[in-house]
Amino acid sequence: MIVLEIFKLESEMSLEPSSVNIDFKNRRVLVTGAGKGIGRDTAIMLAHYHAKVVALSRTEADLKNLQDEIGCETIIAELGDAAAAQRAAEQAGDIDLLVNNAAIAILQPFLGTTPEAWDATMGVNLRAIVIVSQVIAAQMIRRGVAGSIVNVSSMAAFQALRDHAAYCASKAGLDQLTKVMAVELGGYGIRVNSVNPTVVMTEMGKRAWSDPVKGGPMLQRIPLNRFAECNDIASVICFLLSDAASMLNALTLQIDGGFHAA
Repeated sequence: MIVLEIFKLESEMSLEPSSVNIDFKNRRVLVTGAGKGIGRDTAIMLAHYHAKVVALSRTEADLKNLQDEIGCETIIAELGDAAAAQRAAEQAGDIDLLVNNAAIAILQPFLGTTPEAWDATMGVNLRAIVIVSQVIAAQMIRRGVAGSIVNVSSMAAFQALRDHAAYCASKAGLDQLTKVMAVELGGYGIRVNSVNPTVVMTEMGKRAWSDPVKGGPMLQRIPLNRFAECNDIASVICFLLSDAASMLNALTLQIDGGFHAA
């Protein structure tokens, strides 16, 4: 009887289409690492959903190509430089949504990982996210904006990978940072989540995994029998930024084709 009453109640409820539509009209979105790969596809998809995109990259030519395609604002910055990261975030102006996508991977075995490679990886993959997010979140709070931040992490946060000591450590740190940000910023209506893709066929992904000897065993563990494409990740990022995900906070969302279930 109780089950029937619940079913009746649910059948009488209507879900307004506007509550689930993704539309970022009049919202400014900062995307770091927007020149290539996941960042570029995310910027293009956000523009398709009417966002005002501010694209950040260290490569002027990449930004020019993206600007020609979607008419975005652009910022050239080397996020591995702490002062440059601060200036870039301030230059972005009033931002409603943030995608921390920029990252580097310097492949070295653990015993051969150099202090220079470690510091460079942490500088871009972790410290820059702290700096940029501090600036953007502070102005969201000042303006009373209930914003959303998505950090692009990796399955490397919880899956040990050979030759990825610094990269794995940086992404594990990013996942924990995401949760702390979500806890502390949630009271201001700012949601913070991370996406954790499997291997993505970006230029960086191809360099690391195109060798069948290395990539083959990884691919065999993915039930969908393919690595991810940039659009696979961009679509999830857009959803997490949107109001359709308004109750999602502090997630580390695996986008791995079932890798961890196999």
